[in-house]
Amino acid sequence: MSSLMKGTAILTIGMFLSKVLGLIYIFPFYAIIGEDNIALYQYAYIPYSIMLSIAISGLPIAVSKFVSKYNTLGDYESGYKLMKSGMLVMTITGFVAFFVLNLLATPIAEVVIKSEEQAFTVEQVASVISWVSYALIVVPIMSLIRGFFQGYNKMQPTAISQLIEQIVRIIFLLLGSFIIVVLLKGNPETAISLSVFAAFIGAIGGLFVLGYYWKKYRPEFQLLRDQSTVTTSKLELSTIYKEVLTFSIPIIFVGLANPLFQLVDMLTFNNAMASIGMSAVSDKYLMMINFTTHKVVIIPVMLATSLSLALIPTITKYFTQGEFKLLRNAMDKSYQILFFITLPATLGISVLANEIYFMLYSESEVGASVLAHYAPIAILFALFQVTAALLQGIDYQKWIIFSLLTGILVKLMINTPLIKGMQADGAILATAIGYGISIMINLIVLKKVLNYTSKMVTRRIILIAIISLIMTIAVFITQQLLITIMGPVDSKLSAFFISVICVTVGMAVYGYLSFRLGLAQKMLGERITRLAAKVGLK
Repeated sequence: MSSLMKGTAILTIGMFLSKVLGLIYIFPFYAIIGEDNIALYQYAYIPYSIMLSIAISGLPIAVSKFVSKYNTLGDYESGYKLMKSGMLVMTITGFVAFFVLNLLATPIAEVVIKSEEQAFTVEQVASVISWVSYALIVVPIMSLIRGFFQGYNKMQPTAISQLIEQIVRIIFLLLGSFIIVVLLKGNPETAISLSVFAAFIGAIGGLFVLGYYWKKYRPEFQLLRDQSTVTTSKLELSTIYKEVLTFSIPIIFVGLANPLFQLVDMLTFNNAMASIGMSAVSDKYLMMINFTTHKVVIIPVMLATSLSLALIPTITKYFTQGEFKLLRNAMDKSYQILFFITLPATLGISVLANEIYFMLYSESEVGASVLAHYAPIAILFALFQVTAALLQGIDYQKWIIFSLLTGILVKLMINTPLIKGMQADGAILATAIGYGISIMINLIVLKKVLNYTSKMVTRRIILIAIISLIMTIAVFITQQLLITIMGPVDSKLSAFFISVICVTVGMAVYGYLSFRLGLAQKMLGERITRLAAKVGLK
């Protein structure tokens, strides 16, 4: 068990660090490329995100589950059979996907670019989409190999390869952009093309790491095969792939949630803006919704879901054993942790939107407004992830697909009229409504299956909301006092200074009230309780 927990911890830390790197690189990249050009990058970023979700969200977990299952039965051959045939299938799939995305690059660009007043042409958008498609050749193969390692409880290869992949990609992206734009005074569009191609370079780096680990563990794997109680796998390839796909498809849909909602904006936003004569600012507004503000908003989501989802294996265990009281207690805690982290974080981001956007990107009244209005959607992002994971835990994966597709359809239906009436805020509202419907479906299924209701969770969420509101008022007062003393925010340094002080005040107020009321102790466990006792807050 200790080996399993260690492997899970390594994988979790590796994924977390990889995601953090994937968030912070955009800030120096924005400084190099500039606001006017970063919008072109996001047109490739969304198809890339969808591809990445398909490649890494479901396949490694599904393959690892399959390999682990049959290894436990002494059938090491079935895992190898999947690996051998899967390498060929994934290679073919990768090249097919590469060619398909290249063929679709121009049609996608033609849907996105609806007016000559927009900042970019069809050819420019098609070009960056084509450049990012090279990563499709390599990533599916990597996902298969990672899943195979995880099936043997070898988590280090996945964690290290993900980190190296991200580091190589970011170094290539930032260095290449810096050389082209700053040193050579070249065309930013060339730098954008190179930057999206960095996904392929990073994937090659990750593949080399996996190759190293394959050589390292190959003797151990061969020894296990030699000791196998099943010398010839009786499973047909069709049976193998059916089992893998059945498990992976719902996981893929969970990973696709955000990219698919963003894709709806990408395909409809510019057309709606053109119809009301606002094509000149359409690219910039879309970039703010789908890229710059999204990168900030997703940070509390990542923190909340990582803590909440850690309870999912426990929930699966309780459901399997029929211990429904313990299962409901674990669900209660998942929801409480989610709101405990995301609610104060999103309210804080909304209040400090001007300072945060200026500090991380540039001074922009529109950007700050979009960030302030977009931040609360983080709660819905996190709630969908957690409710979908709970459905996986109780083996109701099909409802995840139904709820997500329903939410996407609603978003698609209302996006254009809302954008015409409210511009960027319309797209944000459509996302909120779409996610809200998906979450509602998930909650209804959970209630029907488990007869789950919890007045205690409702009371706790109200308490969290009250404390968060008090914290928000404290942050707002501090912000206004600092602006009165220092004057309006007119530099990144002043934006940084105000942000740090206000965040410190907010954390102090929220932390003090949470400890004093016993909320933090109930959310975060025994260690926090002991800490509270030591400092006299219990």
